[in-house]
Amino acid sequence: MNPGDRVRVDRADRTYEGVLLPSSTDDHLVVKLEGGYNVGVDRAEAEIETLEEDVYEIDGTDATGPEDDDASDEGADSEIEFDDDLPTISLLSTGGTIASTVDYRTGAVTAQFDAEDVLRAVPDLAGRANYRGRVVANILSENMEPPLWQDLARAVYEEIEAGADGVVVMHGTDTMQYSASALSFMLETPVPIVFTGSQRSADRPSSDNVMNAVSAVEAAKSDCAEVMVCMHGSESDDVCALHRGTRVRKNHTSRRDAFETVGAEPLGEIDYDTEEIEFRRDYQQRGEADLELREDLADDVELLKFTPGMDPAFLDVVEGSEGLILEGTGLGHVHTDLIPRIEELVEDGTTVVMTSQCLEGRVCDRVYDTGRDLLEAGVIEAGDTLPGTAKVKLMWALENSDDVEEAMGTSLAGEIQERSVPWE
Repeated sequence: MNPGDRVRVDRADRTYEGVLLPSSTDDHLVVKLEGGYNVGVDRAEAEIETLEEDVYEIDGTDATGPEDDDASDEGADSEIEFDDDLPTISLLSTGGTIASTVDYRTGAVTAQFDAEDVLRAVPDLAGRANYRGRVVANILSENMEPPLWQDLARAVYEEIEAGADGVVVMHGTDTMQYSASALSFMLETPVPIVFTGSQRSADRPSSDNVMNAVSAVEAAKSDCAEVMVCMHGSESDDVCALHRGTRVRKNHTSRRDAFETVGAEPLGEIDYDTEEIEFRRDYQQRGEADLELREDLADDVELLKFTPGMDPAFLDVVEGSEGLILEGTGLGHVHTDLIPRIEELVEDGTTVVMTSQCLEGRVCDRVYDTGRDLLEAGVIEAGDTLPGTAKVKLMWALENSDDVEEAMGTSLAGEIQERSVPWE
């Protein structure tokens, strides 16, 4: 019985059929099921039958236990040759599915690759650029926190200062839009900074990690010196879309083309076959800005979605906070009974900013009485800034702007559009 064999595993009242994967322990088997997922099974509690030998060729020894030291070290060191004719791209890893591998004890996917492992895992990156690898964090993106945004911003700054022609940040998709927004405000950049990730891990046949990584490197070589998110632009393996970091949103839990630019076309699109980049909107040119880092963030800003029947006590929770983003209905409204409490928060020093739950359009609290009352209470309008982006921006503005109200109403990194027009 070897890795690559098709097996049937019976354990208790469950039966699994699939391809046997290498195991890193004596006690567990790992089977890749037909649907692409992996399952880890306790060897002592399972009955195993080989259905077909050598269905797939899988590197490694056998499935009876861990590989020996010599085998496990093979390929561990990769020599990266530098070509003076190629640009230098820094690959920064924060974890996430694109930097994940299989835990052969449980069959689950865990974030444990370092940046150089990405080069070994995606050989298609070879010959496109000279690479520098750096691990900033090794987490799943739901565990991302503002101090890590600051670590990441400093790392990007240092890489560009050291001569990188572009930076690719490998990041989990769940909170990628927040991190991209954070770096959009914290950094003035003369080169592209491209976030990318993967909706499906490398061990699955439908993985998007190679195409996203290759397209992100091509974007990092382009003339668009902005913070961008590069992910699949369709369900097929044909194009990747380039989204501005402050206007992007993950709109699907699992589809490969989960990310969309809200309220406009993406900045551009990369044809995977031809590797040509077509930009559809204006952008900041490479070399146009001087490198600058302003990393300070207020750490006490909350985001609160208003819903009908919401307990007013939620506003008590944010009492004393530096800032509050309200996600209101329609043009930017909340229940009129909440307005006196909101006014008290403003008077006590909390900066309160209004955004809309609507995916398209901007807030305008001058149309209805409720909106006018909110403005009189001291609430600041954020235009069509996305609520998550508004939170990040307020965290930054409270520490870096002399006039927070003006900053929140001004487009600093493309977060506010000139006009909100739905497009098809």
